[in-house]
Amino acid sequence: MAKTTRIHVNQHVIRANRKQGDNAPALTVKTYASNVYAHEAVIRTEDGTEVARVVYRPDKPLSCGAHVWIETKCDVETVSRTKPDSAA
Repeated sequence: MAKTTRIHVNQHVIRANRKQGDNAPALTVKTYASNVYAHEAVIRTEDGTEVARVVYRPDKPLSCGAHVWIETKCDVETVSRTKPDSAA
């Protein structure tokens, strides 16, 4: 079984970039062995097919104003919670 990889959106970097007019990477791809900073993270299957992409693009936000978003051509299942998850 593959190790878990987490993609973290660093709000502190986004705020600092806005304040200072900078373009530092705001995504951190975290594994058990490393942290890699990026503007985009591509999620692929084992055979290399792209299934999703996390994008940080402060210089060209979406029309709604979003600077970070996830793009995919796959079906997406949504989950809503009415109260905080007690199992952390």
